Amino acid sequence: MIGKYRILALIVLIAVVLVAPEEIYAQCPMCKMTAESNLSNGGSGGKGLNAGILFILSLPYLIVGSIGYFWYRNRKKMQVHDQ
Repeated sequence: MIGKYRILALIVLIAVVLVAPEEIYAQCPMCKMTAESNLSNGGSGGKGLNAGILFILSLPYLIVGSIGYFWYRNRKKMQVHDQ
């Protein structure tokens, strides 16, 4: 039963990666270059871009952590019921 969920999760992950447009992959380096040039010219707009990049990078960790937590919690419940 757990094998089915792993296969389904893998299929969903592959589908999301294949459907995502190529422009998504290029945004972080472009934002970084813009922020660096803005800060070197005395502007303050780069700080907001840097905060945005950090926010974007935190979301995958939050999602994976949430999935791991719910998996752990449900696994503990199943072990209690099996005893």
